[in-house]
This record gives sequence, structure tokens and C-alpha cells, in this order.
Amino acid sequence: MMARRVTEKVTRPAAIPIFVNGAPAAAYPGETVAGALLAHGVRTFRTTSAGKPRGPFCGMGVCVDCVVRIDGRDAVRACMTPVRPGMRIDVPNDEKKGNER
Repeated sequence: MMARRVTEKVTRPAAIPIFVNGAPAAAYPGETVAGALLAHGVRTFRTTSAGKPRGPFCGMGVCVDCVVRIDGRDAVRACMTPVRPGMRIDVPNDEKKGNER
């Protein structure tokens, strides 16, 4: 995954480990799952029943386009969920639907 975080003139606490589709990734305390996924280049968080890609839209838990599986729980709103060490996040893994790997 290619990182897309601002790095110049930014001070952050130490990164914490998370796992995206089983692969290790770094996140920072205070980030939401949506923010961490976006920073790692993930754009598709779920697909509709018709196979259409969906990702964060409202950023405040209303639209549910950012729901992902976290630690085995389905339909967790990524934009409302803070990252925590060891968190396991599953998202569609299909490059044709918008995820850059």
C-alpha cells in the first residue's frame, strides 16, 4: 500500500500496527479507520449488491458507504471508529473497483 499522509511539518505520536486484509499497516493514535485506510491508498471500502464500489462520503456516520469488517464484525462505520493496535480490517480487494495496491 502506498502511503498518502502529509509528512512535512507534522509531528505525530508513534505509529500503531493495524492489519488491512491481513497485511500489516501503520496508523496513528487519533485517526479513524477511514483516515488510515485512505492514507494507505484504499478507496473502496465496500461494494453494493450490484458490485458498485463505495467509499467514505459523509465522514460523519450517516451515509454508511464506509462500512467495513473490523475484527470479524461486519458493517462497522470506518469514519466513526478510532484505530487501535492490532485491529484487523477487511475491505474488498479488487483493483478494478478502486483499491490501489
